[in-house]
Amino acid sequence: MPKEILAPLPGVFYRKPAPDKPAYKSEGDIVAVGDVVGLIEVMKSFIEVHADASGKIVRFVVGDEEPIMAGQSLLEIE
Repeated sequence: MPKEILAPLPGVFYRKPAPDKPAYKSEGDIVAVGDVVGLIEVMKSFIEVHADASGKIVRFVVGDEEPIMAGQSLLEIE
């Protein structure tokens, strides 16, 4: 069963550090604990989302620039 990386707070999820930059991680990438997998924007502040497990990213549950709620699944790792 895949491990879910959950949103620590509500906001807008971004997979890239800037519009003209590549995504932090993509499906199929290997992540280690502590790797940045995205950003959440809250009131013009950007908070990094870090992997709390290591493994391979199976899929992103939410899309880039999608509004999210605290505790919502962002991606799955196995």
